[in-house]
Amino acid sequence: MKYFLPLIIAFSILFNPLNTLAEELILAGGCFWCLEHDLESLKGINFVQSGYSGGNLQNPTYENHVGHQEVVSVNYDPQQVSLAEILRLYFRNIDPLDGKGQFCDRGDSYRPVIFFQDKIEETEARNAIVSASNELRVPLEKISVELKSKGQFWLAEEYHQDFAERNELKYKFYRFSCGRDQKLDKLWGDNARSTDLWSE
Repeated sequence: MKYFLPLIIAFSILFNPLNTLAEELILAGGCFWCLEHDLESLKGINFVQSGYSGGNLQNPTYENHVGHQEVVSVNYDPQQVSLAEILRLYFRNIDPLDGKGQFCDRGDSYRPVIFFQDKIEETEARNAIVSASNELRVPLEKISVELKSKGQFWLAEEYHQDFAERNELKYKFYRFSCGRDQKLDKLWGDNARSTDLWSE
């Protein structure tokens, strides 16, 4: 038996490489339906889940997540996509000049936040903020994306996961009526949010 367990572990690593290679990034940028949909098509992203993070409330729900932001957990393969590429796409799918919400969604739950777990992620986030400032040609202090130490991620209710795919018409209506794409195109320019720029 003592020889069998190492073999199980070895086969697990060999046939499930995501267990050892995958990393997680937590991002807030308004409605988690939209951010999940915008990020999951990027090459190297394994999956994106909607949830809550940033606050102290235990077991938050959609009806009560006071102190938390709506966030997404981005599970990615660092051998296929870099943290810088993910953050670049993240910025192009939010309004980084608005620290009081995003588009039609207002309040603390919808503030843009990058949650970092170590100095490497913090540095990458700060670099992304500088890049956004340069590309938008605004002073650095105008970028209203908060950097915050990573805490616990609470998975949102099942009906929120993959909402864009499972409720296509409702999602498209919400996104259009919220003015998200209209504002993003005005900020970043037409086609600036295409994943083709980051998936080569």
